[in-house]
Amino acid sequence: MNNVTIYHNPDCGTSRNTLGLIRNAGIEPTVIEYLKTPPSRETLIELIQRAGLTVRQALREKGTPFLDLGLDNTALTDAQLLDAIQKSPILMNRPFVITALGVRLCRPSEIVLDILPQVKQSAFIKEDGEVVIDERGQRIR
Repeated sequence: MNNVTIYHNPDCGTSRNTLGLIRNAGIEPTVIEYLKTPPSRETLIELIQRAGLTVRQALREKGTPFLDLGLDNTALTDAQLLDAIQKSPILMNRPFVITALGVRLCRPSEIVLDILPQVKQSAFIKEDGEVVIDERGQRIR
C-alpha cells in the first residue's frame, strides 16, 4: 500500500509527527501542503464525510481567525463553515490522511496507525518525546 495521501502543514507538530509515522511504516505518501494547494470544496466534503466527522469538527480554532470570523456561532450552517474554510484554508484541521483502509483526521498523530497496513515498524518517538512505537515495533497505547 503506497497510495497514501496526507493533507499536511509543515509548521504543525502533529502533522509532522503523522508524516513521520507514515514514513516509519516504509511508505512515502503524496504530501499535499493544503495551505498552498487547498482541497476543492467537493474534496473537503468527501474528506470530512469519509472521516466520519461533522464540518464543525473539521474546523481548527487555535492559531486561526476562527473567533474573529464568528465561527463559534452554532447557528452557522455547514455551507457557511465550508465557505469560511475555502476562504481561509488555515481553518481546516490537520492532518487528514487517506489510505485504502480509510480517511482520518489524525489528531493525535498516532491515529494514522489505524489506517496503515500492519507492517513491522521501527521505534518512533514524537517531537515532544512521547513514545508511540517501542523498540520492538509495537504500538504503545
